[in-house]
Amino acid sequence: MSRMTIGVRDLVMRLASGSATLTILDGVGFDVEDGEFVAVTGPSGSGKSTLLGLIAGLDRPTSGTVVVDDVDVTALDEDALARFRRQTIGYVFQSFHLIPTLTAAENVAIPLELAGVAGALATARQLLASVGLAARAHHYPAQLSGGEQQRVALARAFSIRPQILFADEPTGNLDASTGATIIELMVALNRELGTTLVLVTHDHDLAAHARRTIRLSDGHVVEDTGRTA
Repeated sequence: MSRMTIGVRDLVMRLASGSATLTILDGVGFDVEDGEFVAVTGPSGSGKSTLLGLIAGLDRPTSGTVVVDDVDVTALDEDALARFRRQTIGYVFQSFHLIPTLTAAENVAIPLELAGVAGALATARQLLASVGLAARAHHYPAQLSGGEQQRVALARAFSIRPQILFADEPTGNLDASTGATIIELMVALNRELGTTLVLVTHDHDLAAHARRTIRLSDGHVVEDTGRTA
């Protein structure tokens, strides 16, 4: 029997907007099993990125709970949440979020160094080789193309072999060909490491790679294709 890795229950997110209150998510709930590849889709403003940030513990909901790997992340204080993210979660952003003053290898090594892993730079170079960037380890982000920067970000996200990888529009700043390469790498690493993968995208071609699609509209889940064999 598969194990539940993520459990979202009655998730609500409201923000003040002038004198009004904006409801971004309203009673969202679903489970994700260990090793699943799930795409979260929906139109702009439907709450996709907000949902991903709440599940990953980057933000706190107005109400509801998020359980990740048997831990209620909504109940953790900031220090415990930071430790949990470092140990359990990888995150890939649309805008790469690389540190410009560090080389590709140094960027990938950061999570390893924070985790106290010996030989972090050597491991980082191996990870870069796995995404086809062995020759670019000593280059800085400004010296890399968008696709290369996203491959660095992907290597960094997988560096601690996270149980769960979240990706927010990972191909949004890339051309179609480069984006397809990134997705192939992401899917390959997901299969190789058995990592649970949850990604947000408005790209139907990208979502088609997932085994399951959850579609949001106006802060509600309006479709969940469920799991397929």
